[in-house]
Amino acid sequence: MYLDVLEKIGQGINKPTNIMYRCNLSWRPFQEILRSLIEKGLIEEIEKYNRKYYVITKKGNETIFYLKKLILILHPVRNGKSVISGRNSELLISIRRDLYFPSILRPQERNKKEND
Repeated sequence: MYLDVLEKIGQGINKPTNIMYRCNLSWRPFQEILRSLIEKGLIEEIEKYNRKYYVITKKGNETIFYLKKLILILHPVRNGKSVISGRNSELLISIRRDLYFPSILRPQERNKKEND
């Protein structure tokens, strides 16, 4: 859930209600996740025109990068999806080809994009 919220904010979805709906969360757990991500320095809250917006920090982007890399290492992608099985349930992780994902496979391209 935390990673999902962080990813949505990283994709530019910055209004609280939009983030909450995209992540399929109810208000109370969503507020706890936001508070935790702010405390850890992964996102920032911006107030503009009496409205709150959220933006991802550099530390947040790095966290997404390393978590996706870890998922790829532990669970190789087949047909665009990686399945992580547990005792009680199965978690399906869809790996999207967004701005950060290709750089996991080729770090030199990530550095080039950051310098542009």
